[in-house]
Amino acid sequence: MTAIAFEVPEEIVAVREGIAAFIRAEVVPRHEKHHDLLSDPHRLHAKDGRYAPEVVALMREVRMAAASAGFYTMCVPAGLGGGDLGLLAYFVAWEQIYRQCGMQHWLGAYVVSHWAFGPSIVLREVTPQARETILADMMAGRTSMCFGLSEPGAGSDAAMIRTRAVPDGNGWRLHGRKIWTTNAPQADWVIAFAITDPERARAKKGGISAFLVSTKAQGFEVESVIRMFGHAGGNEGQLVFDGVRVEPDQLVGTLHDGFRIGLLGVSLGRVYNTARAVGLGRWALEKALDYAKQREAFGRKIADYQGVSFPLAESAMELHAAHLMGLNVAQLLDRGEPAIKELSMTKAYAVEIGLRAVDRAMQAHGAIGLTNELHLTHAWHDLRAVNIADGTNEILRRTIAHRLFSGDVDL
Repeated sequence: MTAIAFEVPEEIVAVREGIAAFIRAEVVPRHEKHHDLLSDPHRLHAKDGRYAPEVVALMREVRMAAASAGFYTMCVPAGLGGGDLGLLAYFVAWEQIYRQCGMQHWLGAYVVSHWAFGPSIVLREVTPQARETILADMMAGRTSMCFGLSEPGAGSDAAMIRTRAVPDGNGWRLHGRKIWTTNAPQADWVIAFAITDPERARAKKGGISAFLVSTKAQGFEVESVIRMFGHAGGNEGQLVFDGVRVEPDQLVGTLHDGFRIGLLGVSLGRVYNTARAVGLGRWALEKALDYAKQREAFGRKIADYQGVSFPLAESAMELHAAHLMGLNVAQLLDRGEPAIKELSMTKAYAVEIGLRAVDRAMQAHGAIGLTNELHLTHAWHDLRAVNIADGTNEILRRTIAHRLFSGDVDL
C-alpha cells in the first residue's frame, strides 16, 4: 500500500483489519465450498435471470454473519441501532473489501450494508411504524431492499420520472415503472419514488415523494431481470407498480420532498463507487505486478520491459491519487459539508482510472487476461458500468463545471 501522511483513526484501522479477517473466515471458505455453484453462470442464475435460490441464501448467510460480527451495520446511524462510524469508515471498509475480494470472492459485497440494499442513513427517514415493521430484520441481515428511482425515460435527469402516486382515501395508489433497480430481483422492500404534486414536479420545485413498498404487495412485480455484457443473468430489475396501495405510514420523509432522499442515496453511492473503483483497480494492479515478475519473454521477466512496467506505474500513480481523493471527500462529508464539486470529481476520476488499471492489468497478462479464471474481465465490465451508474461521468463534469462557473472556484 502506498504511504500516506494522513493517519486513518485507529478505530477505523481496527475495523478494516477485522473485515479482512472476516473475509478470510466467512467469505473465502463459502466460495471454496460452493465453487461449482458460484462459478457456473448457468447454475448461478435461474432461467429468468434471477440469482438461484441457493445463491440468495448464501448472500443472506454472509449478511447475517457480518451483522453478528458488527460489520454489516457499522456505518448505520446510532439512532437506528448501528455503529455510526461515518463515511470515512464506509470508504475505507469498501476499498478493503474490493481490494481483497476482487471479483472472484464477490460475496464480500455483502459484508457491509450497501446504502441501497440494506440499512443506512436513508432509513432514518421512514416512519416509526415502518421501523417497527422492517428494521429488526434489516439490521440482522435477514432481509434486504432496493432503491427505485431510475425510469425508462428518467436516468441522469431523475426529475423526469413519471411514476405517479394518486391519492386514494388517506393513502395513495402507485402507478408506473422503474428500471436499473439493483438488488430488486431478491429484495424484500423497495423505496419507490413517485410524483405526488405534478405542478411542483414540472417546475422542479419538489412534488416527488418516496414510499416504502413490500415486494410482496399486490400490484407490484419484478417484470424482468436486465442482463448485461452477455451474462446469463443479472442483479438489475425492471419494476412495475400497477395500482400498488401505500398507506401514510409508508411515506419516507416529507410529502413532496422525496427527491432530497434520492440525492442523499446518490451521494452515498458515489462514495461507495469510488471505493469500489479504487479497490478493484488496486486488486487488478497487484495481480499484474505479480504476473509481470514471473512471466518471461525473450529471455527476461516482462517486468523489465518499459512497455509493461510504465503503464502499471502510471496506474499506481492514478490509484494513489484516487485513494487520497476518496479519503478527503469522505472526511468533508463527515464534517457536514456538501462537497458537491469534490464528490463529483472524486467519483468521476476514480472510476475512470480504476477501469484503466484493470484494462492495463489485462494487457499485462496477455491472452490469459481475457479468461474467466482471472476475473479481470468481470472487473472491467463492473467498472465500465460504474462509469455510467450514479450519474454518468459526463453529467458529473457538467456538475463540476456548473460549480466552477457559479463561483465555487477553490481548486
